[in-house]
Amino acid sequence: MHFSTLAICAAFLCGIASAYPTEPRTLVARDCSGEAAALNMARREKRGLSPRSIYPTMPNEICVLAPEIAKENYVLSGSVVRNDVTDGEAGVPLTMDIGVLDMSTCQPLPNAMVEIWSTNAQGEYSSTALRGAYPSAANGIAEIQTIFPGFNSEGANHMNIAVHSGDSMNSSTSHTGRVFFTDGWTNIISMSSLPYQNNPNIRTLDLNDPVYVEANSNGYTAVVDIEEIEDDWPEGIVGYITVGINPSLVVD
Repeated sequence: MHFSTLAICAAFLCGIASAYPTEPRTLVARDCSGEAAALNMARREKRGLSPRSIYPTMPNEICVLAPEIAKENYVLSGSVVRNDVTDGEAGVPLTMDIGVLDMSTCQPLPNAMVEIWSTNAQGEYSSTALRGAYPSAANGIAEIQTIFPGFNSEGANHMNIAVHSGDSMNSSTSHTGRVFFTDGWTNIISMSSLPYQNNPNIRTLDLNDPVYVEANSNGYTAVVDIEEIEDDWPEGIVGYITVGINPSLVVD
């Protein structure tokens, strides 16, 4: 598999790179950490949840989801515009709270179509379930209801994501990649919930997956921050991730 870092973002230094290695362009540095912190704080305050995540506070880094990867296990006909993709699949309810930030302005990006697709509790892909897309709202946030994915044999436990520059599935794609879950959360859910205990796949820990390592090095962060909705986590969890994109970037 060929990887190329098409957009670059360190914790406090962000920039935009060309999608075409044969046509190098100037890297424009931009510090979006303040805007990311404000967006993250607003999202927490909106839900009113007490922090129960792996992190003591929500990271302010912007996830650029490097490296770019091919749309593996992707079925276009099964990715419809909807904000609930569960389709009756059993598993721990997961609300993905995906913030989209325009790296050229450091402002939340509305009307950006966000696609997700992932495995079920047993680590298997379906042609229709657990895949779909929904546009970001005026505040730059797309919320999609799914389940916590079961790990498969294709690397560390992850969810696939693609972000379009416009609010249509026909809009050009500005990023295709993966977001990951901590080993701790995968351990807890895999060992404590019946649908996940029947997963036959071989588990890969985060640091043993080269895609995870590259996506979380040099200031990048591609780990979903998890909060419990109630003290009893099987009632559901919220996963926060902020995606920084260059709307003019085309990776189709």
